[in-house]
Amino acid sequence: MSHPNYRLNLRPLRTPRGVSSLVGPHGVGASPGDKKSKNKTARGKKKSIFETYMSKEDVSEGLKRGTLIQGVLRINPKKFHEAFIPCPDGDRDIFIDGVVARNRALNGDLVVVKLLPEEQWKVIKPESNDKETEGAYESDLPEELCGSHLPQQSLKGYNDSPDVIIEAQFDDSDSEDGHGHTQNALVDGVKKISVCVHEKGKEDAGAPVTKDENTLMQQDTRALPEKSLQRSAKVVYILEKKHSRAATGFLKLLADKNSELFRKYALFSPSDHRVPRIYVPLKDCPQDFLTRPKDYANTLFICRIVDWKEDSNFALGQLAKSLGQAGEIEPETEGILTEYGVDFSDFPSEVLECLPQSLPWTVPSEEFSKRRDLRKDCIFTIDPSTARDLDDALSCKSLADDSCCWEDWPQSQEGDPGKSSVFPSCGLDGNQCVGQEIQHLLNVLVSSNFEVGVHIADVSYFVPEGSNLDKVAAERATSVYLVQKVVPMLPRLLCEELCSLNPMTDKLTFSVIWTLTPEGKIVDEWFGRTIIRSCTKLSYEHAQSMIESPTKSVPEQELPPISPEHTGEEVHRAVLNLHGMAKELRKQRFADGALRLDQPKLAFTLDHETGLPQGCHIYEYRDSNKLVEEFMLLANMAVAHKIHRVFPERALLRRHPPPQTKMLNDLMEFCDQMGLPMDFSSAGALHKSLTETFGDDKYSLARKEVLTNMCSRPMQMAVYFCSGMLQDQAQFRHYALNVPLYTHFTSPIRRFADVLVHRLLAAALGYREPPDVEPDALQKQADHCNDRRMASNRVQELSTSLFFAILVKESGPLESEAMVLGVLNQAFDVLVLRYGVQKRIYCNALPLRSHHFQKMGKKPELTLVWEPEDVEQEPVQQVITIFSLVEVVLQAEAPALKYGAILKRPGTEGLLDPQVEGGVRSRLSSRRTEAASLAQPSSPTAPPTGF
Repeated sequence: MSHPNYRLNLRPLRTPRGVSSLVGPHGVGASPGDKKSKNKTARGKKKSIFETYMSKEDVSEGLKRGTLIQGVLRINPKKFHEAFIPCPDGDRDIFIDGVVARNRALNGDLVVVKLLPEEQWKVIKPESNDKETEGAYESDLPEELCGSHLPQQSLKGYNDSPDVIIEAQFDDSDSEDGHGHTQNALVDGVKKISVCVHEKGKEDAGAPVTKDENTLMQQDTRALPEKSLQRSAKVVYILEKKHSRAATGFLKLLADKNSELFRKYALFSPSDHRVPRIYVPLKDCPQDFLTRPKDYANTLFICRIVDWKEDSNFALGQLAKSLGQAGEIEPETEGILTEYGVDFSDFPSEVLECLPQSLPWTVPSEEFSKRRDLRKDCIFTIDPSTARDLDDALSCKSLADDSCCWEDWPQSQEGDPGKSSVFPSCGLDGNQCVGQEIQHLLNVLVSSNFEVGVHIADVSYFVPEGSNLDKVAAERATSVYLVQKVVPMLPRLLCEELCSLNPMTDKLTFSVIWTLTPEGKIVDEWFGRTIIRSCTKLSYEHAQSMIESPTKSVPEQELPPISPEHTGEEVHRAVLNLHGMAKELRKQRFADGALRLDQPKLAFTLDHETGLPQGCHIYEYRDSNKLVEEFMLLANMAVAHKIHRVFPERALLRRHPPPQTKMLNDLMEFCDQMGLPMDFSSAGALHKSLTETFGDDKYSLARKEVLTNMCSRPMQMAVYFCSGMLQDQAQFRHYALNVPLYTHFTSPIRRFADVLVHRLLAAALGYREPPDVEPDALQKQADHCNDRRMASNRVQELSTSLFFAILVKESGPLESEAMVLGVLNQAFDVLVLRYGVQKRIYCNALPLRSHHFQKMGKKPELTLVWEPEDVEQEPVQQVITIFSLVEVVLQAEAPALKYGAILKRPGTEGLLDPQVEGGVRSRLSSRRTEAASLAQPSSPTAPPTGF
C-alpha cells in the first residue's frame, strides 16, 4: 500500500550521533545521550540492535525452499512486545517475541520471518486459560458475513443533519465473511494465561513471570508435547511497508538536558504504543517548545517515520503538523485518517478537469441507441433518509400485467449482449428467433412471474480508464465512512449528482434483470447498460412501513415525492412483491448453507451545532434492509458467474477462506467444555447451531450474542483476487455465502473494485474491448483494494470508538447489563449488551477484600469477595464465569478519551436505570431493536453495506 506524502512534506534526516537506548515501555530506551550504553563496543562504536535485512535474492530463495515464511504482521495492541503472523497451514499463529525480533516492522507490514530453533519457541502451559497464544486482531469481519445492508452516511454538508449514524463494524459489511475480532478484546476464554496486574486497573506488559511460569520455561522444550509449543520467529525482511509510518502523539523534551541531542531533537511519543518513539528535529517543533514545553502537553501532533537505523531503538521522523487539542473530535479524526493513510485532501484540478464541464449534465442522445430505455418503469431507491450517494435502485413488475418479450430489448451488432444462461434453468439463446418466441410464450403462460431489476450507477462511464480521475480513484480505492462525515472516493459532483440515482432525473445505469417466480426461482436473466428515471427515493423507514402494512396504503404525507407517472400504490405493490421474493431467497440461501453472524452495530445521534454525540443506540436491521441485501447479493453472484465465464483468467472476484483451523478447534473445545451443542463442520451447520441452540429468554439471547462474538474470531477476511492467480477453483469459494463465485458489482460510487468489475462486465457483453491487463497486474489492484478496505474499516471502527468515548465522558457514567466472555486470573472481559462494546474489568479496580482464580474442570472461575460497605455486614461473594450476567458502569478515565468498566456491587442490581433495563430486554428480544437511546434519533444515516 502506498501512502502519498500529500500532507507531510517529508525530507530525509540523518541519524543523530550518540544515540543509544534500552528497550522501555514503547520499545524504546532511556536517555539518548547515555554514554554508558551497553550498546557501544569497547572502541566507542555502537552495536547493532537490529539485524541487517536479508537480501532480496536470499529472501526469494528462502520462500521457494520453505525455510522462510511470509505474512502480515499483527502487533498485540494490549501488549506491544507481542507480535504474530498467520501460520500458512492454518495452525496456531507464529509468535514474534519483542521489538528486536520484530526488526523495525510495524503493524500491518507484509514481512518475511525465519523460524527460531525449537528450543527458543514459546512454551504454552497446557492448563492455562490464555488467549495470548494467538495475535490480538483488530476488527476485520467481512461484510457478507455480518449480513446487513446498512444505511449510507449522509454527505450533506456534514453538519446539516443532527442525526448521523455509523456502525461499529468488523472487516467488511455485507453478509459476507465472519471474522470479527471486534474491539481487540480477548474473547476466547479458551487459552488465556495469567496476567500480572500491578497498576490499578492495568496489565503490566513487562511484568515478571510467576515462579510456576518461570519453571516451565526452563524445562527442556524437547521433552514437552508439540501442542505445548508455539512456533516462534524473527523478522528478516519487510516485503511491503503497509503501515503508513505516520502516527499521532505528543512532543516531549529529551531527559538529558546536558546532552548534545537535547539541543537538536525532541522526542515524539506516539499514542499507539505499537509505534516506536521518534526523534524529531527541534527546528520542526513550535518555536517556543524548548522554553515552554508544558504549553504543548495536550497538543496532538502528526509525525512520520523517515528512517530507523539498526543501531537505535528510536526511529527518526519528520513532524508534519499540529492537529489541535487531544480529545477534540476533529484533531483526533485527522490523526486517525493520517495514521491509516487515508487521502482526505481536496481533489486536484487535473482530476476535476476530467468531470463534465457543461452543467447541468444531461444524457447524450447517442446513449439512447446503446442502452435499454427503462425510464417509464417503476424504479426506486431504498436508502437512509439522508443518504446522497445513491448507487443502487430496484424495480419489480408482474408479468401477468405486462408480459415482456426479447424483441423489446436492444440488440448490439453481435446480437443481444445481455442474454445469459448463468443459471441453467433457462438455456435459450436470445439471438435466435425461436428462442424469443418460446420465451414470450413462457412469460405469458407463467403469469405469476415477476421481472425484477437491480440497477447500478454506471460510474465507469464517468471515469475513463487511465485518466487522472481513474488514477486517484484507484489509489483511494474506497470511500471512508466516519461518524460525522465521509471521505469520498470520487469528487462530490459524481457521488452526489451525476452518478447518484436521484429521483426524477435520467441516469445511466448497468442493470441485471431477472424473470423470477414468486418463490425467487430464476427463470431467466439479462445484463446490460440502461437508462432509468427513479420515480422516488424511499428510506428504509418508508419501505418498512409498506412491508408492515400489506393491506393498507401508507398515507401520502408519510411518503416522499413520487413522479406523476407512477403512484404510491404501484410502489407499495412493488415493495411487497420484492419483500416476498427476498424472504424466499433468504430462506433458500440459509437452507443452502450460508452463514450470518449478527453483531450489534452502534449508531450515534449528533448535536446539530456542536457535532458532539447526544446519544447512541444499536442499529436496527429490519426487513427493508434484508430486502435490499438479498437482491444485491443475487446481482453480485450473477455478475461473478458472467465475468468468470467470459474471462476465466482475468475476472476480479471475491473469496472468503474457511475459518482458521487452530482457532476453530479451540472454540470447538471451549463449546464442548461449556456443554454447548455447536456444529462447526460447515458454515451452514454453524448458522443452524447459532439459530437453534438458544432460547428466546433474555439470558439465552445474551449468551447467543456472546457466542456469536466468539465465533467471529476464527473467521478470515474476504478478499478480492484475480481468478488467473489461483490454480485451484475450490479456493474461489465464499465460505460465509457458501457459493462458488462472488464479486462486488453494486457499489461503484464508493468502491473501486466495483468499477473494475463494471469494466469487465461491459467487455463480457461486447460493449468495449476486453481489458488489456495481465492477471498479476489485476491481482496488484485487488491487493491494493484489500489494503485500503482494511484501513477504511479500521478507521471507521476507531471513529466509532472515539465518539463513544466522548459520549461516556459527556453523558456518563452509563449503566448496562453485560455478559462475561473471558475470565483471567485477575480480570475478566465483558460484552456490554446495551452498546455492543467489549471491556476488561480489573479486580484491583474494585473494592474487594480478595479474589481467587481457579479451574472447575477446564472452566475458568474467578471468585470475588467484596469489601462490606458497613463494618457490621458480612463480605459478599460473587463468582464470575463465562456467560455470567453482570451489571457494569462505564465511566470516563483521566487520560483523554479513555473510559473503563466497573462492576456493580452485588445487591445493587435493582438500582439499574429502568430505561437501560428496558432497552436491553427490548434489544435482546428483537435481536436488533433500537434500544435505550440516550437521545431519540431521527433520519438515521450510516456507512453503507459492502454488497
